[in-house]
Amino acid sequence: MSEKYIMALTTTSSEEGAQEISERLVKQGLAACAQVYGPIRSTYLWEGKINKDEEWMCFMKTKEDVYDSLESKIKEIHSYETPEIIAIPILAGNEDYLDWIDENINMRS
Repeated sequence: MSEKYIMALTTTSSEEGAQEISERLVKQGLAACAQVYGPIRSTYLWEGKINKDEEWMCFMKTKEDVYDSLESKIKEIHSYETPEIIAIPILAGNEDYLDWIDENINMRS
């Protein structure tokens, strides 16, 4: 694998928010695929208090070289003050699938 592939993720307070992020990132060529899971239960510390909320998680398959644009776009449309946006490296994968990511990111980025 010469390209660097990643799986980026974010969480939102609603399914609609996660779907909007997914659709916009795929349409703009910042993600080849986005999947929404939920609801999930998140427990986290915010402003000194433990919070427990229902959230939706959005996983996006993309390439490392578009991460900065992907992060900027998520921040632009996300409802959270400080959204979770992280990337996990894809160390190995089906070459045909990775080629498909290349085709769908490169054609629009």
